[in-house]
Amino acid sequence: MAEQAPFWERKSLAEMTADEWESLCDGCGKCCLHKLEDEDSGELLFTAVSCQLLDADSCRCSDYSHRQQRVPDCLVLKPEDTSQLHWLPITCAYRLLDEGKPLPTWHPLVTGDKNSVHHAQISVRNRCISELSIDEDDWDLYIINNLS
Repeated sequence: MAEQAPFWERKSLAEMTADEWESLCDGCGKCCLHKLEDEDSGELLFTAVSCQLLDADSCRCSDYSHRQQRVPDCLVLKPEDTSQLHWLPITCAYRLLDEGKPLPTWHPLVTGDKNSVHHAQISVRNRCISELSIDEDDWDLYIINNLS
């Protein structure tokens, strides 16, 4: 009997269970970085300034279940919104699957290792600074040119 393809290859984002949906997050932490919009071009620029709740070592939210109460503008990602969120990093599993692309070889669901995103140097581990440490007027000093 042939082995069944993994859920992310046989289900749409909308068909996934809550646990499957959550497991797509690779733990890179990129979505928790603050973004600035260039007033002239409208281009969205990522900074190395992270949300106050991002644990910079694990690249996971330190209070995930209460994040919206503590950070009111924290976005809860939903399948129906994915295609409109153009700021999602190009390595993001939600974005890749929405675009009909496969998960990268370093993704934890592919490798079976939750740290593979860090080993592949895709995460923001040791490459970000908390918003609590920097005045908001200085965030533009922390614009990142290459987010991969």
